[in-house]
Amino acid sequence: MHIDRLEATFLWLSGIMLVVFAGAIIVSVFGLGVQLPTQVDQVAPTEVDTEPGFSDPGLREIYPGRYEAYFVAQAWQFTPNEITVPVGSEVTFFLTSKDVLHGFKVFDTNVNIMIIPGQVSEVTYTFDEPGVYRFYCHEYCGALHHTMTGVINVVEGE
Repeated sequence: MHIDRLEATFLWLSGIMLVVFAGAIIVSVFGLGVQLPTQVDQVAPTEVDTEPGFSDPGLREIYPGRYEAYFVAQAWQFTPNEITVPVGSEVTFFLTSKDVLHGFKVFDTNVNIMIIPGQVSEVTYTFDEPGVYRFYCHEYCGALHHTMTGVINVVEGE
C-alpha cells in the first residue's frame, strides 16, 4: 500500500503530538501535583446549616501542619472570608453552596473549583510560601458577584 509522503509526515507529526500531550498530562499529575477537584458528599442546600463542618464553617487543625477549611458560598459572600495558616500547611478545602453555582479560585495557586448547590467539593493545597492569598468567586452568581472575595493569610512560625 502506498502512502503519500505528505500524508506520512502528517501521521508522524500527529503521533508525536499525542505523545507530547500525554507526557504533559503525566508530568502535570505526577510531577506538579495537579489534581482534579472531587465531590466527596452531598448535602441538601436548605440543610447546610445543620451539617457537620458546615454548621460552623472555618478552619480546623487536624494535627500540626494539616488543616481542614469548611467554606459556605451564598448570596455574594463566603463564610468565612478570611483564614490564617502557618507556612508549609496542607489545607483541605471543603466547599458547598446554599443557593446557586459559585466558584472558588485562589490567586497564585492551582486551587480552582466549582461550588455546586447540594454537592460538597474538596481540593487540597500546601501553602509553601508566606503571604496573602486572595480568593474569589469565578462563576457569575448575580448582581453583587464581584463582592465574593476573601483572604488566606499564610504566616511564618505560627
